[in-house]
Amino acid sequence: MREMSIRASAGAALAAAASVLVWGASAQAADLGGDCCADLEERIAELEATTARKGNRKVSLTISGWVNEAVFAWDDGVESNVYVGTNSLEQDRVKFAGKAKISDTWSAGYTLEIGVNGAPSSLFSQDNSGSAAVGSTSPNSLVVRKASWFIDSKDLGKITVGQDGTATYHLLDDADGVNTRNYADAEAAAVAMSQFLLRVNGDIQNVQWAHILGGFNNNTPGQSGRRNVVRYDSPTIAGFVFTAAWGEDDMWDTALTYKGEFGDFAVLAKVGYGESSTPANSGSCTSEPGSPAPGSRDCNWWGAAATIQHTPTGLYVYGGYGEQTDENASLVAGHADAEEDNTTWFVQAGIERKFFSLGKTTIFGEYRKDEGGTPEATRRLTNAAVGTGGDIRSSDIDFYAAGIVQNIDAAAMDLYVIYRHAEGDVTTFNGDKTGVDDFDVVISGARIQF
Repeated sequence: MREMSIRASAGAALAAAASVLVWGASAQAADLGGDCCADLEERIAELEATTARKGNRKVSLTISGWVNEAVFAWDDGVESNVYVGTNSLEQDRVKFAGKAKISDTWSAGYTLEIGVNGAPSSLFSQDNSGSAAVGSTSPNSLVVRKASWFIDSKDLGKITVGQDGTATYHLLDDADGVNTRNYADAEAAAVAMSQFLLRVNGDIQNVQWAHILGGFNNNTPGQSGRRNVVRYDSPTIAGFVFTAAWGEDDMWDTALTYKGEFGDFAVLAKVGYGESSTPANSGSCTSEPGSPAPGSRDCNWWGAAATIQHTPTGLYVYGGYGEQTDENASLVAGHADAEEDNTTWFVQAGIERKFFSLGKTTIFGEYRKDEGGTPEATRRLTNAAVGTGGDIRSSDIDFYAAGIVQNIDAAAMDLYVIYRHAEGDVTTFNGDKTGVDDFDVVISGARIQF
């Protein structure tokens, strides 16, 4: 009996202890569960508020882009001013992109890129701070930059259909292998002063800088733009990629890109050629913004550019050449002896390295030389010193620039300050060569990516 009593007491004690432990554990779990769930629900709500919704789970969706705004201080020799606006060299934009895996070697995807114009610098002139529309460009507006789909094979290459870059799109620009690509690439000089009017001996002319520069893509000969095309990009073979595109009513072009290293040197090089026999109002062979000429065009263009950088020191050289010829220039311009060729060449040299913990610093100087052909529409100098017969036949323009770009890696941001100077002369059909007044601009701004 005594043994049974001891066992019963021990059992009761164990049961009581177990009850206490269970009660304590339950109470603790209840307390933790309340806090835990509240935190979890708050976190889920935060993720739902900041996550892009997808139409399905098969195709990925990535949203990216940037904001690129700057201050432009300009001086045409008589008038000077300071404007603030969107840097049209690489405008603000939002990009939606994604793809889906079909098999181990095949995938399909899309790109939809929307450009955002605040006060576009491509509208800036002596009487326009970017608030008034010019041609097809308007302030505070959106524009479709790219809208295309693609099918990609690791072994066979990539086919793209829709509005996208041609094979020679940004041919000279994309050969810029350092962090001046979006701020001081091949076409930056022409974009900086596009709509500003020339002055001759202080007298303002009804002629824009864009009118006396050739090239239908941002007045830079040797490269094309975004068009409605079918495009093919080959797989990378020994550092080379071959690209070809067709579209826009008999426009076609091809390009070859190389990227590789030779010892301590990194090399990025591009070369391409294209032709277009298309109506002028399609934009495929038109150099003057907002003033397409009637009739068909017969243009061809080619360009080559490269960057060579010494990796240990960061020293680099970036340069290239571009040419565009319009076989119908005499018909379009209305002069039998119109100049058909437009050429440009440029060289940029500098150093890019991480001097500070913030990110890489790029310091550079550059020179660009343009020999422009006859403007598409009649462009006449009105200065009295020119005399009669002042229609412009050709131009000879020199551009100089220097600047610094500071990357802030932690913020995906680049700060830049760039000085640009332009000078030169134009020749009229009566043989008179007339100097145009110098133009200066300082561009300071930032591009932040997301």
